[in-house]
Amino acid sequence: MKLFHPSPSMMRWFMPGLQIKRWLLLLFASIVMLSLAVGYLLRDIYSSNVRFPSSVQTVTLQFLPRGVRAALFGVVGIGILLLCFYKLGQSLLGPFMRVANSGERRNLIEHLYAHRQLSKGPRVVALGGGTGLSTLLRGIKKYTGNIVAIVTVADDGGSSGRLRAEYRVLPPGDFRQCLTALAETEPLMTQLFQHRFTGEGSLGGHSFGNLFIMAMAEITGDFEHALRESGRVLAVRGTIVPSTLNDVVLCATSGDEVRVGESHVPYGAERIDRVFLQPEAPPINPEAEAAILDAELVIVGPGSLYTSILPNLLVDGMVEVLRATPAVKVYICNVASQPGETMGYTVSEHLTAIEDHVGGNLFDYVIVNSNLAPALPASAQAAGTSRILFDRDEASRKPVHYILADVVSPAVSSHHDPEKLARVIMKRIWR
Repeated sequence: MKLFHPSPSMMRWFMPGLQIKRWLLLLFASIVMLSLAVGYLLRDIYSSNVRFPSSVQTVTLQFLPRGVRAALFGVVGIGILLLCFYKLGQSLLGPFMRVANSGERRNLIEHLYAHRQLSKGPRVVALGGGTGLSTLLRGIKKYTGNIVAIVTVADDGGSSGRLRAEYRVLPPGDFRQCLTALAETEPLMTQLFQHRFTGEGSLGGHSFGNLFIMAMAEITGDFEHALRESGRVLAVRGTIVPSTLNDVVLCATSGDEVRVGESHVPYGAERIDRVFLQPEAPPINPEAEAAILDAELVIVGPGSLYTSILPNLLVDGMVEVLRATPAVKVYICNVASQPGETMGYTVSEHLTAIEDHVGGNLFDYVIVNSNLAPALPASAQAAGTSRILFDRDEASRKPVHYILADVVSPAVSSHHDPEKLARVIMKRIWR
């Protein structure tokens, strides 16, 4: 005989914190009270010696013992009630069921369970830009839904640079990457936002996501509003805001050379001495400031040191807010050096570069990759990329806690692995 085994999703109805069982119990209690009221009313009618037609006696099963009738009506009533709840849920909630990233439909309880668990996660703020920030977001969104990504606005290359120059708006490229990283929609929608047009026409080189954000900005009249509405389209798990609302240009000094524009910063004969923004001291976005002050965990990096990390920290008021927040502050050091920016840098040199620009004692923890075994991609080696080494003696002089862990991606060994990185943050720092 085949026994009934409840599925894990069914058992999740009984997990604490879903805020479902309490209302079901209250509903059950109200049905019991209503049944008692009807029972008392029928008892009074019966005691008044009112004569009912024989058909009523047949329908109410008067020919059966009272105990049997009670049990039979109770079982049938509960069965019909459960069936009604099930069908009502299907009818009302079916059209709004989201599709999982795997493309398979998840049942209602799995959505509820995930929503409740993620809503209890820590309030996380992530600062950065480019591939590094989107990598972090892909992993951390599995642990919390309370995410605010603060994105640099210095990008001036590729599609973003063209749109920025033509329409005088904030560059949409890094925001697009964050949107797709936090998205819960079908893979096809994510691929659509990342799709880049080819050819020599006016659309050549542009990504659909960038054009979508630009169109949304024109419709809403506001770039921030456009980000929020774009997030609704992709069902993003979190919020994405620019670090500043001002139009800024990233510049760098290297010896006697001054490089103007984020896309030109990595290209020069000598090491970068300093980077700065023009105009200087653009004010921090109030929404970003509020998010940092309210955060429980602030994560800076991974990402390009001079073109993704420091442009955020150089915004006027950013460092002051980071020092004022009670949140735990984490810096994620890259797993590999970046040509033109950090060639030959060690972990301590990354921290020293940040200290030289905005001062020291900014972070509580620094995450360092400990797995140096995977060979870097041939293209990265050809460009001069190397592993970033942990210079323990020099690094130990800085007042931070180092977390050494294998966070390198097995697929692209020059990048972090989203799941490994998020697991280290949530298990070894946020406990």
